[in-house]
Amino acid sequence: MAKNQSRTPGRDVRGGSGKRVGNGAKSSNKIVPRNLPSPGDRKSSGRPGDRGKVQQRSKRAPEKRSDAPTGDLIEGRRAVAEALELGLPIKSAFIADAEATDMTLKRLSASLAEMDVPIEHVTKSRLDQMSSHGAHQGIMVRTRPFEYAGLADILREAGEDDALVIVLDHVTDEGNFGAIVRTAEVVGAAGIVIANARAARVGVGAYKTSAGAVLHLPIAQVANLSRAVEDLKKAGFWVCGASEHAEQGIWNAPVEGRLALVMGSEGAGISQLLLEKCDFLAKLPQRGRIESLNVAQATTVFCYEWLRRTAADA
Repeated sequence: MAKNQSRTPGRDVRGGSGKRVGNGAKSSNKIVPRNLPSPGDRKSSGRPGDRGKVQQRSKRAPEKRSDAPTGDLIEGRRAVAEALELGLPIKSAFIADAEATDMTLKRLSASLAEMDVPIEHVTKSRLDQMSSHGAHQGIMVRTRPFEYAGLADILREAGEDDALVIVLDHVTDEGNFGAIVRTAEVVGAAGIVIANARAARVGVGAYKTSAGAVLHLPIAQVANLSRAVEDLKKAGFWVCGASEHAEQGIWNAPVEGRLALVMGSEGAGISQLLLEKCDFLAKLPQRGRIESLNVAQATTVFCYEWLRRTAADA
């Protein structure tokens, strides 16, 4: 959006009645954003008006980091080789005694030893018992549980200037999740917020599809997404919900400054509770016949529009 183009304060942004909202949600309620400032009210950093400064944060105790209870098992020579290439944090390795002379296993074993990974030589029958699909090929590794950040960590990463935080409302596909993490890391987002239940977590699939980006970006698991959004608002973020039934398109919406971008799940989309927390909704333009992009593709477009405007303001 050109900097001299004004925004209309108090404009209603509505989702379509009974239609999919966000990335597949249904909503019949109107979403009325708070009044957005005109470009003249924005500070040079690109932050919308009265959220130009980080407001005092909640006095609640910061969220504690949470770890998955167990690591993931990766089996098969190629899968283990990929795990080593991606730099996955490997806790332990299991190699079949019967195939100790195999050259491929020797190479993998040497790589694991260089990383100081404990190696246990076991029988093939034990690997068969541990395997989920019987294709271990004589080797399996267990990754360490991923260490999630807290929302406070993301806020520290965001600082007080322009920043992007992505809030995923129960995205369940680990491939989509990993792709979103990769995009977020590439555009320089401050972090990603996910639910701690009924949502994709950082597992082997996310490591792969993010190309290892999960190791370089704070990812916070929270018990209450609505509360997390409120905390982001207190920290000066404007909240944008991605909705294919929004009245305004992404090119005209204030997708800039300190922005919390809410993306809905593959099936249910953005929940009504989170829709009501959004300051405004925005949609992607569409000329084709297919209903919409998937959540990972749509997130990429929104992220790059934020990056384009932020770079222009720099």
